[in-house]
Amino acid sequence: MSYIHQIGKTFQGDRSIWIIVTLLTLFSIMTVYSSTSLLAVKDNKDIHVYLFKHLALIIAAYGFMWFMHQISYQYYSGLYKVMLPLGILALLYASFMGVKVNDAGRWIRIPFINQTFQASDLARLGLILFLARHLSKHQNEISDFKKGFLPALGVTLLIAFLVFIDNISTSIMIMVTALIMMFLGRVRYLHFFGTIIIGLVFVALGVLFVLKAPDEFLIKRLSTAKSRITSFADAKKSYKDVSYQVKQANIAIARGGWLPKGPGNSTQKNFLPNAFSDYVFAIVVEEWSLFGGLFLIFLYLALMFRVIVLVMKSPYTFGALLALGLGLSIVIQAFFNIGVTIGLLPATGVTLPLVSMGGSSIIFIAMALGIILSVSRSVQEDELGKSPSKENYMDNLELELEGVV
Repeated sequence: MSYIHQIGKTFQGDRSIWIIVTLLTLFSIMTVYSSTSLLAVKDNKDIHVYLFKHLALIIAAYGFMWFMHQISYQYYSGLYKVMLPLGILALLYASFMGVKVNDAGRWIRIPFINQTFQASDLARLGLILFLARHLSKHQNEISDFKKGFLPALGVTLLIAFLVFIDNISTSIMIMVTALIMMFLGRVRYLHFFGTIIIGLVFVALGVLFVLKAPDEFLIKRLSTAKSRITSFADAKKSYKDVSYQVKQANIAIARGGWLPKGPGNSTQKNFLPNAFSDYVFAIVVEEWSLFGGLFLIFLYLALMFRVIVLVMKSPYTFGALLALGLGLSIVIQAFFNIGVTIGLLPATGVTLPLVSMGGSSIIFIAMALGIILSVSRSVQEDELGKSPSKENYMDNLELELEGVV
């Protein structure tokens, strides 16, 4: 009993979130091991190389998650002052001097360890920290356009635009997350819905331009976006026009059936490109049946549910908005990926959080979950009467941190 109690003291916060993360990573380990076997053969490597690399990343992710959840979430209130400028610089560097794949400069190579990370992950985390702090600090003047809404919208548009240059789908996810945070942060309905309407008009005009303009007039990733949109539209008319990846993913899902085949028994992993990353959900369904796929979806919904419960319990606006923004960013990404796999959305190149094989995305998602657990830990302490109860606690804490961040 004392051993279980010690584990509980080590892994604090919402235990349901810890369980959900563990189940997702178990799915990940089994599916990545299965789907990377052909990749290992092609690269003339041992079949276990990618599995061990993925295991090392998951262990590192748990380390980051544990470390972040041990820090009181209030100390993250000033971290945006570092994270946001670094995210902007990282996006600019990645776009012009970063590692390019398919003409997209999304990655920055870290010297010495020869690993890359997506600049958008850093920028997205910095933006969520900024929005949570700004919206909570300016609640008394949040209805003021210049002081409340405009700074939040301006920074969001800046980050979304810089991400949009090389990663349109992630830019859309960032905008959706930020707008939901603003809405729940109680900005004026007139400002919020006015922005939505204007934004939709510009999006419609932009899509029309992309579809009608010659390819030579489309810069950066717009030509890729055009081909994906037209392929997606044509696929709705005739199945023969469906892209190769979507066809193979559909076959994998169809072969899943009602009874699990078990890990390693996927057939489509040998034909489906990026079976270990972008289309890993199809392999999960093929090996674990339709019920396995539904269970995976349930885990993401359960994660969002636990975040919503946490938001409702949080005594401070900053903690509630911080947990909400981070939780939304993870779950929205998950459903973008699943939507692409089953053919509901055009191809995006977005990975499935905590399940797809990856590097920086797993680490940043683990950091986000660690911060969510930190908020949860604080809420639990508050319920036990152990947390500070001063109404101006966040402002006093920011003054203490001025010399640090």
